[in-house]
Amino acid sequence: MSKLFKRTKILATIGPAVFTEEKITDLIMAGVNGCRLNFSHGNYMERDQQIAWIRAAAAKKGRSVAILQDLQGPKIRLGEIKDNHMDIKAGDELILDSAITEHDGSNILPVQYNLAEKAQVDEPIYIFDGKVKTHVTEIISKTAIKVEVENDGYIMSKKGINLPDTDFGGDIITEKDMADIEFGASRDFDYVALSFVQSAADIEKLRQILLSHGSNAQIIAKIETKKAIETDENLEEIVKATDGIMVARGDMAVEAGTEVVPIIQRKLVALCRKHAKLCIVATQMLGSMVENPEPTRAEASDVANAVIQGADAVMLSDETANGKYPLEAVKAMKRIILYTQNNSTVAPLEFKQVGDDKVYDAIAGATVELAEEIDADIIVCQTGMGATAAAIAAKRPDLPILTVTSNARVAGQLALTYANSAFVRPYSEDYGAKLVYELKNSGCLIPKEGSDEILAVIVSGIKDLNSGTNTIRIRRI
Repeated sequence: MSKLFKRTKILATIGPAVFTEEKITDLIMAGVNGCRLNFSHGNYMERDQQIAWIRAAAAKKGRSVAILQDLQGPKIRLGEIKDNHMDIKAGDELILDSAITEHDGSNILPVQYNLAEKAQVDEPIYIFDGKVKTHVTEIISKTAIKVEVENDGYIMSKKGINLPDTDFGGDIITEKDMADIEFGASRDFDYVALSFVQSAADIEKLRQILLSHGSNAQIIAKIETKKAIETDENLEEIVKATDGIMVARGDMAVEAGTEVVPIIQRKLVALCRKHAKLCIVATQMLGSMVENPEPTRAEASDVANAVIQGADAVMLSDETANGKYPLEAVKAMKRIILYTQNNSTVAPLEFKQVGDDKVYDAIAGATVELAEEIDADIIVCQTGMGATAAAIAAKRPDLPILTVTSNARVAGQLALTYANSAFVRPYSEDYGAKLVYELKNSGCLIPKEGSDEILAVIVSGIKDLNSGTNTIRIRRI
């Protein structure tokens, strides 16, 4: 059974290419464990329809599928450019002005953010995903700055602008984000992803906003700014403050340089394992499958490396949101994950794990060691709040973790956690064992060859007892 169960999860972005109930259901049946809703695009009516389809498909599959709200953050874009195209040359001077809404063909360009409040002279500004490099030469008014172009190229309407050296001073949650957070709190999302995080203080600010709206959604910090990765200490403080990390490799490459991405990815996966936090590796994992039905060999290696490093989840972006082959992309990613995990081990950590709670960490270590010693088929975690399941997953066992809880929110928040398959069942003292019986009888759990039993290590606690997890048992089922 463990050879068919993928331990690294798949997070898929929902967009126009899969905007039907049938297509979303197909994705989830093919192996998607979580769905990302990108709030840079679309409207609330579309979101409600997508949420309903995702939850219906999850119910059909019989297990939890996480929903992640990805906030736009201060994603700065150009406004509408006349004729949607403008050629520019090295040495040209451009004025970026947030006060204008229409472009008349001149060098004065509309921009959807007041850069004059943040940018400083000599700071670099990259336009169109870094295709056009400029630097600030003058702050010319309260709403406009002047930049000098450093290379020949062209720009188009609504293309993104990156300011890798600009300090936003904690001002990364925009008015649009605030409205989207309020909407999300009323829809009970499992995760909220915060874009352009620079420090742990950004996480704490969002947490307070979520609590003020009555939301206990977990926070995913998107690591994509130069400020966030400036020092190892800052990076680790962000990991400790958040519930999970997304290695947002697209904007990171523009802001910090393409060459830094593989090293930062490796650091972040290791830090998340060290602190028992969720880690998602994202952006262009199977990028060629937007246009082609099969991935490149380099892309297969990219996904495999994330699996070997020990990422909790790998993400599909345009591949499922806008691509021609969204279902094929999910299936290809699943094949790569399964082959990699069945033919390679997860890389060992170079330092001692330090989970937030020493008790959970010790029990998790004992559970995994015991399961490996007795060659168990599965680890079963009976959990109230999910902490033990996350701690066990952080040890990266090479067998499935079957998590059972009476709390649907906890199950949703474990859907992307390494090796976890989360189920919601009414609480009883042995609901873990009952679930194993149920799955064995339905053919979902298959004993080893030559045996008719499932050997399970069951970790459990007493319901509503503050002391939490307190027993580890071995059961033959």
